[in-house]
Amino acid sequence: MSDASVLDASVSDALQQTRIKTVIDHMAMECVHDWDAVIATFEHPRYEMHGSGMVYDGEKDVRGYFESSRIPFPDLTNEIITIAAADDTVLVEFYLKGTHLGVLTIDGRNYEPTGRKMHVRMAATFEFATGSDKIVCERPYTSQDAKLRSLGLI
Repeated sequence: MSDASVLDASVSDALQQTRIKTVIDHMAMECVHDWDAVIATFEHPRYEMHGSGMVYDGEKDVRGYFESSRIPFPDLTNEIITIAAADDTVLVEFYLKGTHLGVLTIDGRNYEPTGRKMHVRMAATFEFATGSDKIVCERPYTSQDAKLRSLGLI
C-alpha cells in the first residue's frame, strides 16, 4: 500500500468519525430542543420523511417541522441503538420516544392526547456534503402506523 493510500484512508476515517459525532450531537440537540444548534449541523436544512412522504426544505420549513412534531409529543426524544458511516452517509437505528400529550394528526385524522408513552424503533440516514461534516439531508424511515400501534390506537 502506498503512503498516499494510507493518508487517504486516515483522512477518510477521521471524516467518518467526525460525521458520526455530528449525527450524535444533532440527535442529542433535538432532544433538548436546541434548534439553532441542530440547524447549525446542516449545510442546507432538509428532511425527507419516508413514512409520510413529506419534505421539509430550508431552515423555515425544518423549524416548522420541529415545532409541529413536538405538539403531540412535547417530550420527544431519541435513543441511538447503533450508528455507522459509509461513504457520504451516516446510518442510525434508534428508538423514538415520547408521551402523547397533544393532538396527533396522521393522514388527516386527529388523535386526541392519550397520555400514553410511545416507543418506536426506526432508522434514519444522514447524507453529508462530499468532503464535509455538514448534513445536507436527514431521511427518517418508519411506518406511518408505528406511532399509532405504539400508542395502542390501532
